[in-house]
Amino acid sequence: MRPLLAVSAAIDKLNEKIGYVCNLLVLASCLVSAANAMIRYAFGYSSNGWLELQWYMFAILVMYGASYTFKRNEHVRVEIFYLFLTERGQLWLDMIGTLFFLIPACLLLSYLSWPFFEQAYAVGEVSGNAGGLIRWPIKFVVPSGFVLLALQGVSEVIKRIAALQGEVTIDAKYERPTQ
Repeated sequence: MRPLLAVSAAIDKLNEKIGYVCNLLVLASCLVSAANAMIRYAFGYSSNGWLELQWYMFAILVMYGASYTFKRNEHVRVEIFYLFLTERGQLWLDMIGTLFFLIPACLLLSYLSWPFFEQAYAVGEVSGNAGGLIRWPIKFVVPSGFVLLALQGVSEVIKRIAALQGEVTIDAKYERPTQ
């Protein structure tokens, strides 16, 4: 189980770093938005590139922030039945839901969105707006974001299995295994 927990820790560390970058993107997005509005109203100048940059940052926040949010156990959960379960029952429900719903859905969505990116990359797709940005890098965010979420799902399953075997306990707030 220790090697699997090491894999889980590596995935957690990756998503923690990505979460840090996403936190910085929130600030950057606000600054770009404010600067764009000030320049537009003060100088009557506007750029589609700056607007698209905001959209790109938001897309990265959503797609990459999902795995970070899942890691921190801050995702939306329907807790009607969950709250009535024992801790062991909650571990089982989390594990089954992640194994049979989250991971397959993420992998399927990543697979289905790959051609969307691949086509944009092949033709060197750029925005149709004057001054717009290239599109293929942001289209890569969709499949890669789903892969990151699936990887975090694998990490969570590993932690749940270890907790069910009594090897670790899980810190409810941050989903960190503790010895």
